[in-house]
Amino acid sequence: MAAPRYKKLVDAFASDIRTGRLAPGTRLPTHRGLAAREGVAVVTATRVYAELEAMGLVSREQGRGTFVRDIAVAAGHGIDQQAVGTDAVDLTFNYPSLPGQADLLRQALREVASSGDLDSLLRYQPHRGRPQDRASVARHLRRRGITADAERILIAGGAQHGLAITLMATLNAGDVVAVDALTYPGFKVIAHALRLDLEPIPTTAGGPDLDALEKLCATRPVRAIYTMPTLHNPLGWVMPATDRTRLAGIARRHGAHIIEDASYAYLVEDPPPPLAATAPDITVYVSGLSKSVATGLRVGFVLAPPPMVPALERAIRATTWNTPALTTAIACRWLDDGTVDHLEARKRDDARARQALVGQELAGLPLIGHPQSYFTWLPLPDGARADRLTATLARRNISVSTAEPFTTSTHTPQAIRLALGSTDLDSLRTTLRTVSQVVVEDAYA
Repeated sequence: MAAPRYKKLVDAFASDIRTGRLAPGTRLPTHRGLAAREGVAVVTATRVYAELEAMGLVSREQGRGTFVRDIAVAAGHGIDQQAVGTDAVDLTFNYPSLPGQADLLRQALREVASSGDLDSLLRYQPHRGRPQDRASVARHLRRRGITADAERILIAGGAQHGLAITLMATLNAGDVVAVDALTYPGFKVIAHALRLDLEPIPTTAGGPDLDALEKLCATRPVRAIYTMPTLHNPLGWVMPATDRTRLAGIARRHGAHIIEDASYAYLVEDPPPPLAATAPDITVYVSGLSKSVATGLRVGFVLAPPPMVPALERAIRATTWNTPALTTAIACRWLDDGTVDHLEARKRDDARARQALVGQELAGLPLIGHPQSYFTWLPLPDGARADRLTATLARRNISVSTAEPFTTSTHTPQAIRLALGSTDLDSLRTTLRTVSQVVVEDAYA
């Protein structure tokens, strides 16, 4: 039996997109234009585009048309590290590392090898971590302004795992979670897998639009609010103390709990108190050492209200049983001996230097960010296409991200995010100069 006409059109478009004959950012004909060109009904053309959109090959933008997507990133699944070529300069991911960190690891391994309890590291550990390790994390959190009882702490396999167990333990499929309209892609991936209903909150220059959050909570049964109050990813804002207090009040009035992601909070000097300090009874605080120490050190921690701890512990048991004892031992040794504090201070200086390069090489462009962060957000002017720009940069062996992985609303802004922490300073300067040139030529021409 011959395939229906619309299926043949879908297959033809899909082939052209996947082989690159239709480049990312290409505007496709209008529905009426396609219908006239192919001699089909408008309803058939609409069906073709709907199927291509469902396949993740095109995106529709209200009032602008239908565009070919950059399929190096799977729709709705965040940034795909495999899309970054081995010879490309990576401005998509942050894995900041400092000279001498490998030597720190060698020394730590020697110390662990000579310790008296080495044999214990070969055995299963308590699901939420050994008491002495949780005490190390509690002391670390006190330096961040959080008075934390070790009994409320769980050790996870990185902050991403901490977020996953938090959602697994506290929410059910279909539950409504309030999130920023632009948010961390890794959270979107977990929420999608658990079939949660993400409701976007518009953002302002200094944080989420709390009037919009209040209205949302009054009209929908919001169960949780996910937020990054100290160094938002990707916009870099730090929420003022007054807004943190108001956000906590909104959550209390509407029976929602707060999920505070503090993965990048260490980069901000003297921030307002964390929400976990302002509202400890309704806030789950999640952080880790992947950004402040090394991405390969997959140790995170979750601080939760006491009633939530048993469910979180069960989620750890169901996913990893326990965090690997060896990496936890190294991490807690570094928490106690000041290594983590030292590395965090050096990385604040490093991030400040990288932002200074951004200011020099991208001067005149409408940059959004924090002076001590490892990323910068660059909105594009009307008419510019982020996917076309990223494709041009990819041909120059520079990998950047569009706004799509970060977007939770139906409107995807035309913008790019530059991760600054994954290449040396000299290479970063040269790369930013190229980015500036391409942006000006492509978006402002």
